[in-house]
Amino acid sequence: MWNEITTPESLENILNSSDNLPLLLFKHSTRCPISARALRETELWLSENPGRVHACRILVVENRPVSNFVAEQLGVRHESPQAILLWEGRVVWHASHLSIRGDALDAALAQHVPASPEKS
Repeated sequence: MWNEITTPESLENILNSSDNLPLLLFKHSTRCPISARALRETELWLSENPGRVHACRILVVENRPVSNFVAEQLGVRHESPQAILLWEGRVVWHASHLSIRGDALDAALAQHVPASPEKS
């Protein structure tokens, strides 16, 4: 379900890929019960929506440099838990804590990503 991102280089490779799918980055704290709830919510959404996004997870405690790199590269202030949706290399939506919900992700995709994503 998750592509684990453990180095800044692996994140750069993912960001530079052109797989024609939106990219969902999920920053997860293994020490936080709110993060555990957001992770379950996101995993449920992913299981109900296979193939809609390329899902990547960053464990923020274990991989702090990667988490910091995300904030620097994407210009999105670090929070945990945090979900960041990218389309065509741009951040189009992000949420944290209890705002990470399947319906919010559905709305973001509907607003920012064509129904059948294709690069020109």
